[in-house]
Amino acid sequence: MTALFNGTRRRFLQLGLTAVACGIATPAFAVPHIKGARTLDFHNLHTDERLHVTYWKDGSYDRAALSKINRILRDHYSGDVYPMNVRLMDLLYDLQHRVKNDRPIEIVSGYRSPKTNMMLASYSDGVAKNSYHTKGMAIDIRMHGTPLNKIHNVALDMRRGGVGYYPDSQFVHVDVGPLRRW
Repeated sequence: MTALFNGTRRRFLQLGLTAVACGIATPAFAVPHIKGARTLDFHNLHTDERLHVTYWKDGSYDRAALSKINRILRDHYSGDVYPMNVRLMDLLYDLQHRVKNDRPIEIVSGYRSPKTNMMLASYSDGVAKNSYHTKGMAIDIRMHGTPLNKIHNVALDMRRGGVGYYPDSQFVHVDVGPLRRW
């Protein structure tokens, strides 16, 4: 009788795991197509350039729009353009909506070349030698009309990467690296 029960139990578990695997293997059929758009507005404080761009639409990132974002977030010292991480754009989009500010995101620093980063690190203890700025994964921002401490607190609550608060320099650092704060 015990052997029969174990066999039945084993068969029951196999069928259960098969059912779960089938549910996992076919999510594309169960999930409707994602509709909508994500738009960002930027103002580069160093170059005075502005950009209004829809970087994501109906479930896909727009390469031409991302290229424009890479350009406005370029290293303003060297002019080097680098591909910015799309998770950073999604973080900025969500952050902007959570603080309820539809004005342009003011760029203090986007991408920084390793050479620029080394130069800035030699002047300030506040610049990390292996900064996520050099990997296209970080940005220093502010939003006109939103207090820095609100941006900082909302970014911390989002738990999407590193968040630094620089009230004396008037910006908040956000990145899509490991979760940390300073």
